[in-house]
Amino acid sequence: MNFLPGKRVLLGVTGGIAAYKSAELTRLLVKAGADVRVVMTDGAKAFVTPLTYQALSGNPVHHELLDETAEAGMGHIELAKWADRILIAPASANFIARLRQGMASDLLSTLCLASSAPILVAPAMNQQMWSNAQTQENVASLEQRGIHILGPDIGDQACGDFGAGRMLEPADLLQHLNLSFSSQLLGGLNVMITAGPTREAIDAVRFISNRSSGKMGFAIASAAREAGANVTLVTGPVSLQTPEGITRINVETAEQMGQCVLDQLADQHILIGSAAVADYVPSNSFQGKLKKSSQQLSIELTPTLDIMREVGGMTDRPFTVGFAAETDNIKTYAQEKRRSKNMDMIAANQVGVPESGFEVDTNSLDIYWANGEQHLALAHKTKIARQLVEVISRQYRENQGDNA
Repeated sequence: MNFLPGKRVLLGVTGGIAAYKSAELTRLLVKAGADVRVVMTDGAKAFVTPLTYQALSGNPVHHELLDETAEAGMGHIELAKWADRILIAPASANFIARLRQGMASDLLSTLCLASSAPILVAPAMNQQMWSNAQTQENVASLEQRGIHILGPDIGDQACGDFGAGRMLEPADLLQHLNLSFSSQLLGGLNVMITAGPTREAIDAVRFISNRSSGKMGFAIASAAREAGANVTLVTGPVSLQTPEGITRINVETAEQMGQCVLDQLADQHILIGSAAVADYVPSNSFQGKLKKSSQQLSIELTPTLDIMREVGGMTDRPFTVGFAAETDNIKTYAQEKRRSKNMDMIAANQVGVPESGFEVDTNSLDIYWANGEQHLALAHKTKIARQLVEVISRQYRENQGDNA
């Protein structure tokens, strides 16, 4: 299973002959669908030119901490927030020591301090340097802090020695990075997610819809698949590619979405209703195209099926998570919606504010359940989705314990 398409990987390259292998690693990451940004230390540039990584990644290479252009927009902070993973390959003994000490003496070490993304380190050095007690102490300290150490391998070294210290091969590092996105928090569970808008026909060419892009729902589907779930994605009309390993069902209307959900509900452990389902449908859809005239036009609207309310009223239903898009009084309206529709959880986001809600790549959520709540601060929707899946997993397990 390839979890890398669309993932944002910050590849750090430090000084060492193994830097040439990182060029192949960059190529493999891009081929796997990852978005790669390369950050080089001064030592790395002595072995491979930045132009090599730029050509392979398709993106500018970063290496200056005090770059006047980047600093104008706090470029290093933005890069730190951008990354889903930081992979340092090769990681020299010097860089491992500085990382252990929490130093911020260059761009790469600063990014490691400024980012909340998981860090993976692939050591590469002379076998004696690797076995040195100080290096081993540094590595042990990093592991205790949750930094993943990948390798090193054992074999012939560029200096002529033989032993531990070789950087893992690019294909092996690719696999380690790929598996780092699979948490198994929802391992083996069937999860259905609704996403996107619905369209309710006025005539043959016009319809009622909303501004939902489907990005949040698709991000949740990817995060749930990364967490080991068997994911069914029921989506309205959107222009988004289907994440790998996910069963996608395309619908157009609220009625079609509702019927699809209800038909497959018995097989689901969790239902996440992130779709922006239309609240009303024209009572009578005009045949053909309705011609424009100078007369006023009135269209009678009828409420659509409330999918989450229908599911909430069932005796034997899956763990149910709803969404609420609100402009004000978020907690009050969201909690009332959760209670009235008998949902286990609800995720509320404020629309109409910059960088949140519809048609953007970032979001923030306030999640509520019967006896708790959690705020997810503004971040890219992929990160928000992973955080949401973690919360859902935890509450699902607690719910199962209560019902055992």
